[in-house]
Parts: sequence; structure tokens; C-alpha cells
Amino acid sequence: MSGTLTRRRVVGGLAAATLAAPAFAQTASAQAWPSRPVRVMVPYPPAGGADTTARIVYNKVSQILGQQFVIENRGGAGGTIGEAVIAKADPDGYYILHDATAFSVNAALYPSLPFDYAKDFEPVALVSLVPNILVITPSVPVNNVAEMIAYAKAQPGGIEIASSGNGTLQHLSLEMFRFMTGTKVNHVPYRGGGIALNDVMAGQVKFFFSNGSSVVGLIKGDKVKAIAHTGKGRLASLPNIPPVSDTIPGFEAYEWNGVFVPKGTPADIVKKLNSAVNEALNAPEVKDRFADLNVESRITTPEEFRGFVKEQTERWTKVVKEANIKLG
Repeated sequence: MSGTLTRRRVVGGLAAATLAAPAFAQTASAQAWPSRPVRVMVPYPPAGGADTTARIVYNKVSQILGQQFVIENRGGAGGTIGEAVIAKADPDGYYILHDATAFSVNAALYPSLPFDYAKDFEPVALVSLVPNILVITPSVPVNNVAEMIAYAKAQPGGIEIASSGNGTLQHLSLEMFRFMTGTKVNHVPYRGGGIALNDVMAGQVKFFFSNGSSVVGLIKGDKVKAIAHTGKGRLASLPNIPPVSDTIPGFEAYEWNGVFVPKGTPADIVKKLNSAVNEALNAPEVKDRFADLNVESRITTPEEFRGFVKEQTERWTKVVKEANIKLG
């Protein structure tokens, strides 16, 4: 009898150990991770918004986790070239994607991508939110959004608004402005925000939804006039500029950055990376640097970030379809 019970206990113990093995292995992998440098893909050129926030945040994450997080820039095709690399990378925690708003737009813009945003990536954490700032040529007699709408409706051919390229957040912002105000807007695409700003300063095109991090110096130097921003509340470095939504309720557009890993990355590693990113965002030196750049950060769980990405994807897919924007 006792022998039978012993055998049962042994068999039961072996079964329990077998069931617990995957969980134990996952916990062990998370405890060991990262044991070598982590590759961080920024699918855009150096010195842009995503690259800037990545270098600020992962410098701190490296200190927190005691391992190098190496930034790799691979721009092109709206971010899809770098995204494709991570979509097919090993899901072991050593391949990270630091992406931007394009993550929630590209599926609507490019109909034949070699990966699926919903199926090939796991959301980890939201890193930053940067509003656009609506800037105009200083000589234009417009000082707020209501005056801009009236000015646009008074022009027989409407107004021209610059963007930093087809399908960019700046382009989507002007299309949303057109839909929500009923004004005639002519899109003037540029090959980057810096070139567009040069022409706004010169008056060749008079309106532009500029990235909020890149235009602060020009606003403070009176090179362009800022009349509103596309976020909420007031900006730390430009507190006198109201949000567009004060005049157009529901108008909101952020250039956001966030962290993703390949689908299948162990949940404990996702949790550990999320914790490290959030700790970095709470560090005083990161907060101060973000404030200087008009960058907002939010602490999120992976589940909360997943919901944010879903909402952003639905928002911008609607705008892309309404504007009939096609790329690729």
C-alpha cells in the first residue's frame, strides 16, 4: 500500500514538474536576460524624433539592466524596411523595435507588406507623445485656429498646407483639418520637415503642421508663428499656445514612439523590458530632456499600450481611407 502511494506520489510529482517546466524555463530566461547586447531597430534615419527618443531612453535602460542597448537606424519606405527585419527576428528578447506613428498607419498605406502588424509584433510600452505645432508664415494675418479657418474659406482656391511627405503624420493632420473644418486645403508634400519649414519661413507655403520637437527654436526666434498644437492642454516649453481642440473638438494628433518585440517573445521578458522602460521614463534626467523637446511620456503596461496602438490604428486608417492616400 505504502509502495503504491509512493509510486503515485512520484508519478504525480513528475507530472507536476513537467507542467511547471515551461513556466520555470520562462522565468529563468527572464532572470538571465539580457546577458548580451540588445539590438534596437529604429526604422528611420538618424537625428529624427524616433531616433532622438530612442537614444535618450535606451541610454538609461542600459544603465538599469546592465547591458548595452545598441541603436540601429534602417530607414526607408515609411519605416517598413526596418520593421520587416524585426518582424522575422528571433523572439528571444535581443531584437527590439522602437517605432513611431507610422506603425499604426502603414498597413493602410502599403497594401502588400511582407509582415502583419497585429500578428508579428508584441507591444511592450509607450515611450513618448509629441504633438504637431501648427505654424505659419509670420506675415500672414492669422493668429488662431478660428482666424485660419475664416482665412481659408475666404480664399477662392483655398490654402496650401505643407507636409513632410505623403502619408506622414503632418500629411494626415492637414487632411483631418480639411475634413473637420470643411475648408479647401491643397497639400504640398516635401521630402522632410526641415525643407518645409524653410519654405514656410520664406512664405512660399504659409501653413504647416510641424513636429513639435523640431520647431521650438524657430518659434522662439520669431522665424515662424505658432497658433496651436495638436495635443492636449498646454506645452511645457510653449505654454501660450493652445490646442487645436479648443476650436475643433476632437482634433488630436501625436507623433508617438513605442517599443515592440517579435511575437513569441517570452512574456516574462516583455514584462521585464516594460518595467525597465517605465523606470527610465521616470528618471529625472529623461524627464528633463523630454520637457525641453515638448515630449510627453506615459507609463503603460503592455496591455494598455496594445489598446493605444489599436485606437491609433483605427483613427489613422479612417483618415487614410477618407483622403484616398495610396503608397507602395
